[in-house]
Amino acid sequence: MAKLRFQVSMSLDGFIAGPEPSEEHPLGQGGMQLHEWVFELEAWRKPHGREGGEVNASTEVVEESLTNVGATIMGRKMFGGDAGPWGEDPWDGWWGEDPPFHTPVFVLTHHAREPLTKSGGTTFHFVTDGISSALAQAKEAAGGKDVSLGGGANVAQQYLSAGLIDELQLHIVPVLLGDGTRLFDNLAGANNIELELLRVLEARRHPPLLSSRRQLRSGVLRAGLGLKMRVRWGL
Repeated sequence: MAKLRFQVSMSLDGFIAGPEPSEEHPLGQGGMQLHEWVFELEAWRKPHGREGGEVNASTEVVEESLTNVGATIMGRKMFGGDAGPWGEDPWDGWWGEDPPFHTPVFVLTHHAREPLTKSGGTTFHFVTDGISSALAQAKEAAGGKDVSLGGGANVAQQYLSAGLIDELQLHIVPVLLGDGTRLFDNLAGANNIELELLRVLEARRHPPLLSSRRQLRSGVLRAGLGLKMRVRWGL
């Protein structure tokens, strides 16, 4: 049965993006640190059109995340752009001419827009009638494969609160941001969510660790942690 899968990198203090997001820093101040562990992996670089890269304990996690995915759902901010009408000449978003999805992508928004087709099999569809409609359309487009939930935090919180996420994977990164956007805020009925732990993976990081205010001493908290969980609702 097709699943809705969500994975995200999170700081030790619970943030999935830093403070003060902007066009220059879409993940907020310091937020890019949360994803440095994946940028040097061959498994990440190849789908993004880049050569080389490492193979390590995290490789299997990234390869698995890309397997059997037939569609993606994301919020408008993850696609790119602020709230409000799109305007006469709308921006095409963060993802360039050849986005890494290579599947249909369903963007949740309050403002209608014609589908946007890019190279490599990615077409962005703009959904104005809510998360259930976006999921139904994504599952139909996926043709029996799983649907990936891209985020951001507000969209993930809506799907968690509605009990629609089947699998949650957290990449706990040994970084302290101090402020920003938390994943587990604004969860109505969170006491009805049960998480079944499926896997714990420890993976070493090589770069020095940074907090939002100072550099930590080398050798402290150098291991990241991956948690894979099955999500159940209403137990």
